[in-house]
Amino acid sequence: MKLPKFVTNLALKVAASSGSYTPDELYMRMERYMFGSVHSGVAVTESTAMRFITVYSCVRVLAETLASLPLFVYRTMPNGGANKATDHPLYDLINFQPNDEMNTSTWREAQMGHLVLSGNCYSVITLNGKGNVVDIYPVPWTACQPFRDYADMKIKYRITDRGQTYIYPAEKVFHVPGLGFDGIMGYSPIRMTAESIGLGIAAEEFAARFYGQGMNVGGVVEVPNEMSDPAYQRFKEDLEERGAGMHNSWKPLILEGGAKFSRIPMPLTDAQFVESRAMNRDDICGLFRVPPHMIANLDRATNNNIEQQSLEFVMYSLLPYITKWENAINAKLLSKKDRQQGYYAKFNVEGLLRGDYLSRQQGLAVQRQNGVINANEWRAMEELNPIDGDAGTAYLVNGAMVATSTAHAATQPLRSGGGGEQSVKSP
Repeated sequence: MKLPKFVTNLALKVAASSGSYTPDELYMRMERYMFGSVHSGVAVTESTAMRFITVYSCVRVLAETLASLPLFVYRTMPNGGANKATDHPLYDLINFQPNDEMNTSTWREAQMGHLVLSGNCYSVITLNGKGNVVDIYPVPWTACQPFRDYADMKIKYRITDRGQTYIYPAEKVFHVPGLGFDGIMGYSPIRMTAESIGLGIAAEEFAARFYGQGMNVGGVVEVPNEMSDPAYQRFKEDLEERGAGMHNSWKPLILEGGAKFSRIPMPLTDAQFVESRAMNRDDICGLFRVPPHMIANLDRATNNNIEQQSLEFVMYSLLPYITKWENAINAKLLSKKDRQQGYYAKFNVEGLLRGDYLSRQQGLAVQRQNGVINANEWRAMEELNPIDGDAGTAYLVNGAMVATSTAHAATQPLRSGGGGEQSVKSP
């Protein structure tokens, strides 16, 4: 296969400037030429950003949380409400196993990771002869490119697989885009905020090299007279052997010929290193809208504000993604006929409350006391067996609360001795 000219020129440019490097190092250098390095001097791409712990933690929180939510297909009922459509072909796919190689949690976790990191996630849809979805298989965002085919003005997808390129119509690709300028392809949060992420990566690399290369080397050796070549070589080898690396941090140096060693420390606090790293961590949490306490940053956390931040995480961070997912599933995985018949897919956000047993039971108790659910529906939510008879199927209401029509029928007018009327409750 003939490579495009810009790829060939890129490879030649890299080879001319790189010298001898490992494949990973060569790939990193190619990324710098293709995407450019930020002012901090590091290459910032989706792959390099995931090596930064703050980015990895935020992506992991969002991906694992969405993957843990129950996802079902429902059908609206003529008299209102909706029931789980367990007989629909899509129900088993999105609730248990979307393809032969992964379960629904693995598939959703991978797709959500792609979406959060690159701004897009893609899966190829396989249909049977009846037009029902039988397989949903993820495709890396690096191997898929949406475009408009000006021959028919329709959106299509160019997918590369093992060196071959295939064109798929829009209805054959499950695509959840993030924020974008055209509504077709989302921006990459990593590329859009490369400077901030590059600053964090550079700070982490600096800290690693600072400790990895040891803290004893930062100094000056003063000698009264010029050292001979053998003496210099011997001193250099001894310095590298005793002064480099954390395991040599406390080994003394042996100086000769009147040499004097003066340390030139670089205190990290003088460069506000700790403060800048903390600020960068908060910036990245803001990028992904993940509360800092969810990535183990408890500097400003209390029992009260953690609870509030957790609610805000569901409302303002997770809900926009959930809405995008539900819209994509209903548009791409359900046919127009299915939607007209009342079928739709929906996440159950109540799954996030499973960890708070007391709050969950209090909420169900309120529904039970107001006649919203009966005992058997409550027991089904807790995966308990139903109760026979009215004890399980009856709907209860608070005895102090009755309908106004019932209260009116239960009263009678009574003339008072003073000519007025008063109402009394009949026995």
